[in-house]
Amino acid sequence: MPAPSKTPGTDNRPGRLLAIVLAAQFMALLDVFIVNVAVPTIGAELHASGAELQLVVAGYAITYSVLLITGARLGDLLGHRRVYLAGLALFTAASLACGLAQGTGELIAFRLIQGAGSAVMIPQVLSLIQRNFTGEARGRALGLYAAVLATGAAAGQVVGGILVSADLFGTGWRPVFLVNVPVGLVLLALGARVLPRDDARAPERAHRLDLPGLVLLGAAVSLLTVPLVLGQEKDWPLWSWLSLTAAAVTFALFCAYESRLARRGGTPLIAPRVLRHPGMGLAVFRIMAVMAVNGGFLFALTLHVQGGLGFSALRAGLTFAPTAVVFGLVGLTWRGWPASWQRALIPAGFALAAVSVAGVGLALRDGHGAGFWLYVAFAGVGTGLALGFSPTLTRALATVRPEDAADASGLLATVTQLGQLIGVAMFGTLFLNRLESLGAPGAYTSSDALLVCMFALAATAATGAVSGLVRRRR
Repeated sequence: MPAPSKTPGTDNRPGRLLAIVLAAQFMALLDVFIVNVAVPTIGAELHASGAELQLVVAGYAITYSVLLITGARLGDLLGHRRVYLAGLALFTAASLACGLAQGTGELIAFRLIQGAGSAVMIPQVLSLIQRNFTGEARGRALGLYAAVLATGAAAGQVVGGILVSADLFGTGWRPVFLVNVPVGLVLLALGARVLPRDDARAPERAHRLDLPGLVLLGAAVSLLTVPLVLGQEKDWPLWSWLSLTAAAVTFALFCAYESRLARRGGTPLIAPRVLRHPGMGLAVFRIMAVMAVNGGFLFALTLHVQGGLGFSALRAGLTFAPTAVVFGLVGLTWRGWPASWQRALIPAGFALAAVSVAGVGLALRDGHGAGFWLYVAFAGVGTGLALGFSPTLTRALATVRPEDAADASGLLATVTQLGQLIGVAMFGTLFLNRLESLGAPGAYTSSDALLVCMFALAATAATGAVSGLVRRRR
């Protein structure tokens, strides 16, 4: 593969370029999972309520999911290098602010900004790989990209546990955010030198930004998320129900506006023709279900093992690691499994996830945190979620028309984040509500709340299995 052409002041060696963009991808992915392990410590130090802790976790996903497609289009409009560096700078600054936050409100606000930085930065990673690698080199680069995605979750759990347990200089949970600052500054310095200069962009491409659609989608997500998170704590006041109703209305307006914009020849945030593509609606449902189970599982289990069972942050991170490692391994290897298995992988994955999630709840129901079957269940959760997610995503993208590939990728990436957000909001609320109704906190009451939550998560995974079987019979 010929190296990209040199431009003044830029070191265009492709290996260095790949290392820089993948390091940023890894850092942003790490930040999604590293916070889970720190949640109980954050709650204790900042005296945060359960709802506030949900927003600390979900705040990142709110802005990331809403702004992701717009971030991709900003790269097309302004240049991938320029937008990548801007997003990295915003993410790094927000990480510093998160690490220095003195209250829960500040931390939630800075998490929202951190998610916005990721939404601007991350879409440029694939674009820079596509623009600077060809042939076999591109295949190797995409393989490394997949490996980063596969290992980020496991690393986040373990690194988060190490940093919180180390309590560096008495800073408690703050290093889970502050660790991004030196890494981000180094990547900014190297990126300014290594990333190739952007081509000039034509001003007529500005119409590709769908700002009204962005506002409507952001409003709908916020109106849905806030009452789901705060409603339980406030005993479901009238405003929470009004907000949920307004979310449905706003989302309907968003769909109507997007359809009208597409008919006029514009470029909507989510192209209706992509949603109408055969199998895309089912893929959206499956990915939403997988990620909702994943988000709710990690959030509720973190609160249980650290709050109910008294695990240290490091032990909690190591407890979750088997699920994340198996998820990554299955995601990387399922294509090589026997051809006769391929058609059944997705429904079987959902079914395995349902059984395994319920198994985790049953293994922990007695208020203890050990046992061989618990780790078997953890491995089953990782395997099942990987089989529900990876084949669904790959097959959905493989069947769309080439001209719709970018929109389909953006749609499914957005759905992935929205699923995580809904999982934390819905199942986190269920766990906290059950825990509150049981009275005095403790290992047994926490186990009871967890069991209810795990059964609800299992039912959600089971819907994915049923949807796959129904689809196959048509």
